[in-house]
Amino acid sequence: MTTSRIVLFGATGFTGRLTAQALLMLGARPLLVGRDQTRLDAFAASLPVALPTAVADAGRSESLARLLNSGDVLISTVGPFTRWGEGAVAAATEAGAIYLDSAGEPTFIKRIFQRYGPAAATRQAALITAFGYDYVPGNVAAALALREAGADAVRVDVGYFVRGNMAKRASAGTRASALGVVLEPMYGFREGRIVREHGRTRQFTVGGRRRHGISMGASEHFALPRAFPGLREVNVYLGWLGGLTRAAGVLAKATPVLAALPGAKRVTEAMADRVIRLGNRGKPVDVGISSQTVAEAYNKDGRLLASVQLDGGDPYDFTARILAWAATTALADGVQGTGALGPVEAFGLDALLEGCSGAGLHLSPA
Repeated sequence: MTTSRIVLFGATGFTGRLTAQALLMLGARPLLVGRDQTRLDAFAASLPVALPTAVADAGRSESLARLLNSGDVLISTVGPFTRWGEGAVAAATEAGAIYLDSAGEPTFIKRIFQRYGPAAATRQAALITAFGYDYVPGNVAAALALREAGADAVRVDVGYFVRGNMAKRASAGTRASALGVVLEPMYGFREGRIVREHGRTRQFTVGGRRRHGISMGASEHFALPRAFPGLREVNVYLGWLGGLTRAAGVLAKATPVLAALPGAKRVTEAMADRVIRLGNRGKPVDVGISSQTVAEAYNKDGRLLASVQLDGGDPYDFTARILAWAATTALADGVQGTGALGPVEAFGLDALLEGCSGAGLHLSPA
């Protein structure tokens, strides 16, 4: 007999370190896993309690699979996920484990739901991707708005916004992932199905200000229609670019042409590799950074039925804390279902909202 445990893969990276510290704050004692024993030892020595370590390589799923057992909870913070994330998914599926990650890349999220989910269900594994600032807040805000709106809701729009200097705060992994997304096909959910799209923009009113967002593929497109079968349209917009959003939308419309250029993908991958080699430049938590997530539910005539806003602080801090909450909760109580799951499906809306509150995300006063 073995005792189930939390396995943190990518423990020495920027998000991995934050997540390890958040797990310790909740009383968890995870197994720290990375590809370099020297870095693992150095990080483990910096922590206030002794934690076990193990070496595994993202490119060899078997090296991670040998560490996992059924009932374990695997957290993966190894990105860019489209290049390095699939080994952890395969290992968790093979073991029948519960898998969580900090991915925000649309193509990877889509693969989890469409390609890996069915296989995971047959092995009694649960795959919960994009379980961080990308894209837990939008799933929660949208579910709250849809619950308030009732059966007449057929469309929900989600907007993610940040105040403060996120460019300075961004980690090497985030910058590398962003480069990888540049040429990837984007998607939305319209007329009851996943469709390709590029460069849609819209405005939201956030804190009395008009904020622009550009459409992005996310977990909401897959998870929300399953939880709310009456939905016919799901839109997710990122508003981090401010006044440049509309220009970015025009550029995004040219993505299919740019992606078809010879060597384009190799160039972006080489740029991402260089970003990672230059090291992790993520800065300490900046109290000047805050996040706002808005969800609006509409009826078939386009009438606004309900609007919800969630306010939080630093997105990296939230990601680490919500991953730690999810892992400790899943280890103690399991999750609701197998296969690829959205955050609300996995934990239930009320429990997830409580977890978000503990991680620093709160409902904005009406």
